[in-house]
Amino acid sequence: MLTKEYITEVKNRGNSDIATLVNAQRDVGSINYILESLGTLPNDFNPDFLYNLLRHNHSQVRLNAVKNIAKLNGKSDTDSLYSLYQQETDTSVRREIVSAIGRQRKCKNKPLLYSFLTDADPKVICQAIRGLLVFENDKEVEEHLRPLVNHENEMVRTVIYKEYFAKEKTNKNSMPHAETYDFLKNIVVNADVLDALKFVPDESVHLTFTSPPYYNARDYSIYPSYQAYLEFLDKVFQETHRITKEGRFLIVNTSPIIIPRISRSHSSKRYGIPFDLHPYLVKNGWEFIDDIVWLKPEASVKNRVGGFMQHRKPLGYKPNSVTEYLMVYRKSTEKLLDWNIRSYDTKTVEESKVSDGYETSNVWKIDPCFDKVHSAIFPVELCKRVIQYYSYKGDLVFDPFGGSGTMGRTAKALERSFFLTEQESKYFEYMQSKQKDSQLFNERKTQFLTLEQFKEAAK
Repeated sequence: MLTKEYITEVKNRGNSDIATLVNAQRDVGSINYILESLGTLPNDFNPDFLYNLLRHNHSQVRLNAVKNIAKLNGKSDTDSLYSLYQQETDTSVRREIVSAIGRQRKCKNKPLLYSFLTDADPKVICQAIRGLLVFENDKEVEEHLRPLVNHENEMVRTVIYKEYFAKEKTNKNSMPHAETYDFLKNIVVNADVLDALKFVPDESVHLTFTSPPYYNARDYSIYPSYQAYLEFLDKVFQETHRITKEGRFLIVNTSPIIIPRISRSHSSKRYGIPFDLHPYLVKNGWEFIDDIVWLKPEASVKNRVGGFMQHRKPLGYKPNSVTEYLMVYRKSTEKLLDWNIRSYDTKTVEESKVSDGYETSNVWKIDPCFDKVHSAIFPVELCKRVIQYYSYKGDLVFDPFGGSGTMGRTAKALERSFFLTEQESKYFEYMQSKQKDSQLFNERKTQFLTLEQFKEAAK
């Protein structure tokens, strides 16, 4: 019976024994199991049987043979590997061959690695780049790699940008990453968000969570056209990108909407806001991370399926819309998440850890909230999850469409600061009344400012 222990024992007896064991197998599964269990190869290992397996008719065997050849501490036969590369059709095997050649770290292999840079498979190119980057401060290598910043594939562009161009950028912001400006903490500004953001410094905000006004669905969200609506949001999230700290998150809560038909002789119009907004965000430097589905009880939504229930005729089916999207984006950066986390002291990191009972899937079952003043307010539970999952205690959380202030209240309860803008006076006044009646923001006094007052505070 083949076991890892037995394979190791045979390997340690000598190369002829392990080769004999492989050759004795009549099924591909057993051959692959042996190859995958070989582990570290000794310096005197004879790899001849591995090179023979490069001609095997099963791609997984060839792949595992290449992986083991790559363990030979730079002693692998480059010509044999390249010969296989030239005729190989399996993408995984081709990528592994390039990786194996790169891992040899031999200067004489550089021309071969340069040739891989024109491969049609972006992952092959990335493996070649990886093999070339070990030659640090090599001008010839740099001359071959830097032009790839304009490569058509985004993976290739990202790698080259990080290695050669991101290092050339200088950060003009002297504010420590975990900190922000006091004049932004627990502030509500009664103004158009684009006007208010003119006075907000770059890289001030740690997290933005918002639900943009739905296109022409409310009195406060009337736009001349759907394109004008998207262009307005594009400007808002461009500015939000500017004020967001490097590598931090934007979560946008939206859903498709229906504009009712004007008469029975016309059709209603459905707009896919989250899908149409996405290209604008990505274009402007937001990296898409996740889609979270907010699932609401069916009884809480408008009944669209009623007509179909009566006639059951195909083409007339219209399901009840019980979901909204929380689209999660991260401000593009070459730095990993660990860099962001290390910006905080140990105490903050420990105290910010999410407690047991957190949501493990991307479907969040949360009841909606209703209010006589604002018809589309955030549920506290929704805000709570977003703030806990995507920020640390002491962070500044921003909502460009403040509405009833739920996000600010929740942020304060979770020991974060908040910054809200809200154009509609009735919602601005509603937040003020909530503070008076229930001490909504009672620990650190909230300031409710006009645009002019905010402009003065920013000075």
